[in-house]
Amino acid sequence: MKSAERSIRGLLAEAGIQPNGANPWDIKVHNPDFYGRVLSHGSLGFGESYMDGWWDCEDLAGLFERVTGARLQKKVRPASLLVPYVLEKLLNMQTRRRSRKVARQHYDLGNDLYQIMLDPYMQYTSAYWKDADSLDQAQRNKLDLSCRKLQLEPGMRVLDAGCGFGGFARYAAEHCGVEVYGVTLSKRQLAFGQAFCAGLPVTIEMKDYRDITETGFDRIATIGMMEHVGTRNYRACLQQMSRYLKDDGLMLLHCIGSEVTGKVTDRWITKYIFPNSILPSAVELTTAAEGVFVLEDWHNFGASYAKTLLAWHTNCEAGWEKLPADRYDERFRRMWRYYLLACSGAFASRSIQLWQLVLSKGGVAGGYDAPR
Repeated sequence: MKSAERSIRGLLAEAGIQPNGANPWDIKVHNPDFYGRVLSHGSLGFGESYMDGWWDCEDLAGLFERVTGARLQKKVRPASLLVPYVLEKLLNMQTRRRSRKVARQHYDLGNDLYQIMLDPYMQYTSAYWKDADSLDQAQRNKLDLSCRKLQLEPGMRVLDAGCGFGGFARYAAEHCGVEVYGVTLSKRQLAFGQAFCAGLPVTIEMKDYRDITETGFDRIATIGMMEHVGTRNYRACLQQMSRYLKDDGLMLLHCIGSEVTGKVTDRWITKYIFPNSILPSAVELTTAAEGVFVLEDWHNFGASYAKTLLAWHTNCEAGWEKLPADRYDERFRRMWRYYLLACSGAFASRSIQLWQLVLSKGGVAGGYDAPR
């Protein structure tokens, strides 16, 4: 047995994974060069070798629940990680120009893909599965919970920073009677959102959150945007949001969170899925908010994201034949499957989190009663 194979087998054994074993989470290796590729390139080699068909796994989510639960991603540190680590420490990877890359590469992939994957409100963030037995209901639960946390009332003006496909804007306008101003960096999301919210008091523009000129909002929602803001920009972002918000306003911050501060984004994720993204830690968010906002509530429902990703995968598998094969070939399909199920496993192992924070500018008089 070659040394690379011996090393990788030893690491996988720590997570109860045996190459070519009998368990559904065991990997089936088709190309023996897989071991050297992973040892040399870490998570990037692991993901790319799956895309190339070098290995398969019956239960990818279960595999990654074990891999991330055993923190194996921290135990393979190839030299190729050094350059991106240094760059992320020295440079602002989320400038206005760099922030647009994720919109072009990921959010502008094609609305046809997202329409087969997501619920009717096109929610591309975690659902809330309390008292829900379907993705549609769980996403409506999340929207309802978000509106209740913001204490929305008819006539309020709401800023939806990073509004995605416009689902929250539509739900809040329909169910709470509010006026919503949303911004996105994605051309395809913009077109979809404008059509989706037609006839409602909703305005959506393609604009960086840093370039918003309007102020005096009663409420602000940032649902799935903070992952693209960047470590160097957290405090400036929250200061910006504070300027947009009325003194008695509330802000909902919904984002994926890292268990550690200073984490480098997974190389496979940043290359193929979310370029220039990074997950904030609890320390980074509270430090950024210090002296800017009062933290009224912190709600972690990361386990719900594991179920959400599994539901998205089920939808994709059921509807994939509706997609044009020339745009979504087999390698792309393997990439997308790997993305959804690897992330589901990471949330299931609780190595990454999903947070909703409620923030106020000066503290809610009499206290804030957090709904669940």
